[in-house]
Amino acid sequence: MSDGDPRVAVVMITWNRRAEVLRSLAHFTVLPERPRILVVDNGSTDGTAQAVARRFPQVEVLEAGKNLGAAGRTLGARRVEAPYVAFADDDTWWDPGGLCHAADLLDAHPRLAIVTGRVLVGPEEREDPACEVLARSPIPREPDMPGPPILGFLAGASVVRRSAFLEAGGFQPRLFIGGEEELLAADLVARGWWLCYVPDLVVHHYPSAQRDPFGRRWHQVRNALWFAWLRRPLASALRKTLSAARAALRDRAARRGLTAALAGLPWVLGQRRVVPPEVEHRLRLLDPPR
Repeated sequence: MSDGDPRVAVVMITWNRRAEVLRSLAHFTVLPERPRILVVDNGSTDGTAQAVARRFPQVEVLEAGKNLGAAGRTLGARRVEAPYVAFADDDTWWDPGGLCHAADLLDAHPRLAIVTGRVLVGPEEREDPACEVLARSPIPREPDMPGPPILGFLAGASVVRRSAFLEAGGFQPRLFIGGEEELLAADLVARGWWLCYVPDLVVHHYPSAQRDPFGRRWHQVRNALWFAWLRRPLASALRKTLSAARAALRDRAARRGLTAALAGLPWVLGQRRVVPPEVEHRLRLLDPPR
């Protein structure tokens, strides 16, 4: 148990990336905030949990027993008790002072549910292109917001208000990994919460070599369609579906994602709950031009 800043706990998810976890924890364990750190091991078979216990005995490991994907973050958020939770992937870590700054912002803005930081990639510290998209959000900014309002976020570079996150249900387990943030973001905004991009918060990302670009891509296609069918009005959902169908004619990942989305349609229709008109209006601002 840390005797540092009690306001923020770190929850990191991992699956079979022992070297990356150890590298990231080497940065987290020397942060001046000295946060409580919980690693959720999503069923690794490479000795990740044992390696963390040996090298970082102050870090708690929660073994999920199987690969839960993004839902491992929800499992971790339920375990910690801090009011704010900084999520991390096994190949990301926060700059010194960033967690304290995020906690100060969440303290100062009671309607703020999530702050997402600026991501610098690799030793070259190139800004992730997603950050420019967030910075240029077309969503109107309300007075007193600490940064541009967003309707999506980078989970591995965000600090969440734990109570709001859990009240909204956390990450939907069926989404697994790949665009899993969109559904949660919309549900939070529908409840009146703010989500903001704050570039003063800096997160470092050293992308793992153990990545599956094809798998991530088809999951993103499937999850984007599921989100449209779960929360968007019929016209918007149909536009998304037609766009995915056109992409499927020339893209193998899009075909796989569309097929998987259709297979889940009975579940989706049973869970469908359209967002309020004001949230749909903001989502329309983010839709690509027709």
